[in-house]
Amino acid sequence: MPAAEALGGEPSSSALFLFEVDGVEIGTFRKLRGLELSVGVEEYVEGGQNGYAHKLPGVLRWPNLVFERGLIESDALFTWVANSAGENFAARGNKLTRSTGAVTAISYTGERLRAWELQGVFAVRWEGPAFDVDREDQLVERLEVAHNGFRAKTS
Repeated sequence: MPAAEALGGEPSSSALFLFEVDGVEIGTFRKLRGLELSVGVEEYVEGGQNGYAHKLPGVLRWPNLVFERGLIESDALFTWVANSAGENFAARGNKLTRSTGAVTAISYTGERLRAWELQGVFAVRWEGPAFDVDREDQLVERLEVAHNGFRAKTS
């Protein structure tokens, strides 16, 4: 944890998010959504107790992660995605191989700020850039991955 944050100062800002799968760098991304969890709540009504219902923790929910970036030249993303569908998937008897992933927030100076390890990762969607010669927008790719949860990654 950066010293300023540990002392209650301003949190660090990140320039990029590095995404790795089974130790292979898939790419660096500018945006990341979905790094969150929610706990469902089960209510239990006790006979004779009309003042409240007992609330108990239920199922953990982990939304898909959505990464967004400008284009890069690496084919690691497509190599990994090909294992979730298509010929590579069929060659393995249509069995999905879930991987271990990691997301690392990287500062503007290249310092690794914080990392999370993802369990049971597989790609569920890739969206390529929208091409329009009349616009000067940056070309952007989006990647969506499903997972079975995350935890803080230690060095």
